[in-house]
Amino acid sequence: MQLKKKRWHCLQGQEPTEMDLKIMALEKKGKLVPTRDLIKTPEQIEGIRKSGVVNTGCLDAVAEAIHVGMNTQEIDDICMQYCKDHNAIPACLNYEGYPKSVCTSINEVVCHGIPKEEDVLQEGDIVNVDMTTIVDGYYADASRMFIVGGKTTPEKEQLVRVTKECLELGAEAAKPYSYVGDIGHAIQKHAEKNGYGVVRDLCGHGVGLDFHEQPDVLHYGHKGTGMLLVPGMVFTIEPMINMGTWKVFIDADDPYGWEVITGDELPSAQWEHTFVMTEHGLEILTH
Repeated sequence: MQLKKKRWHCLQGQEPTEMDLKIMALEKKGKLVPTRDLIKTPEQIEGIRKSGVVNTGCLDAVAEAIHVGMNTQEIDDICMQYCKDHNAIPACLNYEGYPKSVCTSINEVVCHGIPKEEDVLQEGDIVNVDMTTIVDGYYADASRMFIVGGKTTPEKEQLVRVTKECLELGAEAAKPYSYVGDIGHAIQKHAEKNGYGVVRDLCGHGVGLDFHEQPDVLHYGHKGTGMLLVPGMVFTIEPMINMGTWKVFIDADDPYGWEVITGDELPSAQWEHTFVMTEHGLEILTH
């Protein structure tokens, strides 16, 4: 009979730490625990933090410039130039064929909206701008919602606000030695209380040394499920909340096969930050 391989291993030649003992005890009970390579060193966390500063600055530049009548290619140009000016690389550019440096998702587009000259922002549109920066090999990932012209319908305004609350509640639920499912449970409970659908087909993820790492951070689920959250882990929380159904599709006419649209074509919103788990809870690395 083949024994199941343990995921968590102590450092060779060192006595198990209190953290080692805690993780091994939970793994023995059948819990899904991280592998040691998911625990970032202080030096790596500092590198991710520096990338987060650039990421924040890039989204700030978009916030200063976004206006009615602007097309989304202009947003891409701003992000590309900001990266050039700050010795950063936009992680999206050419990632698995993605053609632009940033994602710009308007109204019913859930995520991965491709910047285009023909996509002109109208007053009352809600748009998500999702940017991932690489600085000295370290990745930081964040997105913000913008209300074009500063005013939209009460229904869209509430969707944007509640989605941000979902992100905040998910982050509050993430404690040292809690579980990914605790995050998803908090988000799903708040979204559904407001009558919204939580997208199942996409999720948050580990990040820092690569664009997408473990764990998958689902935005729905049950407490005590999913991977154990351990100090040193870096990951995104990025709830995608739909005004109607949680279901989504990719338009068959999309030449790139990237843009994800709500199943009923009602609006969607998303907020995202990169976080590091500490002994005291989450610390935000993007703003």
